[in-house]
Amino acid sequence: MSAAELTPPEAARWAARAGLVLPAERHSAVATVANHIHSVVMVLRELDFADVPPAAAYRAAEEKHDAAV
Repeated sequence: MSAAELTPPEAARWAARAGLVLPAERHSAVATVANHIHSVVMVLRELDFADVPPAAAYRAAEEKHDAAV
């Protein structure tokens, strides 16, 4: 998907390409949701996680329990 917003006809085309039946009245709603998800993902991609270890490095058994909030 390009940086331009997904249009309702494009949403219908992508749904059909994926083998999904998408009624005509849903094209606009699906395009709106897809554009929202894309905008959220774009923000997440800008975050700097350089100092965060990968999930595989997390060990629940080593976690210190503390009732303080």
